[in-house]
Amino acid sequence: MSKSVWTRARTWTRVWVRTGVRSLVGRGGPARRDAGMVTSEYAMGLIAAVGFAALLYEVLTSAQVRGALQDMVGKALGGQF
Repeated sequence: MSKSVWTRARTWTRVWVRTGVRSLVGRGGPARRDAGMVTSEYAMGLIAAVGFAALLYEVLTSAQVRGALQDMVGKALGGQF
């Protein structure tokens, strides 16, 4: 015999409530795993990404790198097919 839908729902509700209470009290581990970053981690990641982008922009727009890239493109376009 299968359990009715309401019996299963009550059982799962009890499990969810017990798990939630345990995580609030600190026993039995967290109710769910930490699956993401918190706001401060997003902020630090954003600051690091902006810093890296600024550094990359400065390097790629420097005279030496610009000249090297122009030479490479010129050689690639001037090659024989």
